[in-house]
Amino acid sequence: MTLRLTDDDEKILAELARAEGISRQEATVRAIREAAARRGHERAVQDLSLRARTRYADLLERLAQ
Repeated sequence: MTLRLTDDDEKILAELARAEGISRQEATVRAIREAAARRGHERAVQDLSLRARTRYADLLERLAQ
């Protein structure tokens, strides 16, 4: 796989790798995994919020009055 980065993104990646003491490849893999984990967490929070709002809709409506 080839990853094409702008010069600015390449500098950011290099600095991130240096700061973590890892290779640029490892920094890239970690960033991908962290982004996926955040997305999964956000979805879980949205799902739980929807369930709670549905379950407690009557109560929330009364509290709003």
